[in-house]
Amino acid sequence: MIIKASQRGGGRKLAAHLMNERDNDHVELHEVRGFVSSDLRGAFLEVEAAAKGTKCKQHFFSVSLSPPETENVRPEVFELAARRIEDEMGLQRQPMALVFHEKDGRRHAHAVWSRINTENMRAINLPHFKRKLNEISRGLFLEHGWKLPDGYKRGKDRSPLNFTLAEWQQARRAGKSAADIKATFQECWNGAKDGPAFKRQLEERGYYLAQGDRRGFVAVDYQGEVYAVPRMTGQKTKAVKERLGDPAQLPSVAETKARVSDLMEKVLKRHIETLDKESAERLKPIRTSKRTMRAEHKAERAALDQHLADRWLKESRARQARFSKGLKGVWDWLRGKYSAVRQRNEAEVTFKRERDAKERQDLVTRQLAERRALQNEIQNERKRHSGELALLYR
Repeated sequence: MIIKASQRGGGRKLAAHLMNERDNDHVELHEVRGFVSSDLRGAFLEVEAAAKGTKCKQHFFSVSLSPPETENVRPEVFELAARRIEDEMGLQRQPMALVFHEKDGRRHAHAVWSRINTENMRAINLPHFKRKLNEISRGLFLEHGWKLPDGYKRGKDRSPLNFTLAEWQQARRAGKSAADIKATFQECWNGAKDGPAFKRQLEERGYYLAQGDRRGFVAVDYQGEVYAVPRMTGQKTKAVKERLGDPAQLPSVAETKARVSDLMEKVLKRHIETLDKESAERLKPIRTSKRTMRAEHKAERAALDQHLADRWLKESRARQARFSKGLKGVWDWLRGKYSAVRQRNEAEVTFKRERDAKERQDLVTRQLAERRALQNEIQNERKRHSGELALLYR
């Protein structure tokens, strides 16, 4: 998984960011360790208070853990990553909080440690933490069989070269073949009775007459490409001048490009506005589905948590009922039955905890799959919109 980290202060803002349900589909405070307070804001305020006894301004080590987009990662994998970070950075005994975020069908985590060692009232130094975290990240990718990002590949797996493309021919840059462009000019030339008619026919096809640098006739297309009229029409320069007159009467190439730019800007702005409106309309029902799904998923999780709590209470009472009371309880203790019942209960507690964790993870996995499918619709629409938008901007 991709691991990014920073040293920072601002405990209140950090706690508010991590527990922000407005920008996330689900937020879960998975673990709070080493603090007196059990809520994130209170825990971070404890770190702030401890930091006042030092000169440290960046008393938090905040880490984000982002697995590959298509992977369903169990909580134990995030916990493993957090333990490795602790071991590598010397934070094993430091207070820590682990928060899960789910957004757009993906689950990632944030782990935050206090850098303040309260025994000696000094901040723990974290040298070269980016390099160390990259190694941990690379190890997790390899262990779980995830595809390594290019930045994590080594040696011959990475290309040391950046290639540049040679300059394309003018017609290729315009997206047309030279034969097509030449045929357009010749069609306009043959179909026009005089200069104004030739000019009009060219403009209908997206070409605008201008005076070239050498006082010759050229045409500028909507992409700013410049074409020599005699060469494109197959006519001699004298014949072109006889039909079109003095090229000095035409605007320069720069002026013509500016005019074309103004014309195109108005058209493209109108197209972009239309494209944005169409895309927004297509996204409306998807976003409604997103809000509905988020509410349904929250309700499902709340119902499951309540079910697990009720069942746990019922099972706990049943386990407690196995112990005899009064004199019979003393007798059971003397003959070893109490110990046997306790061992049975302890084994059952372990099994039932794993069962409950599996049921909740199964629900989370299913919901992530549903959310990911919906996110694919959103991404496909955004990709379509951005692709068309890129063409218009270009």
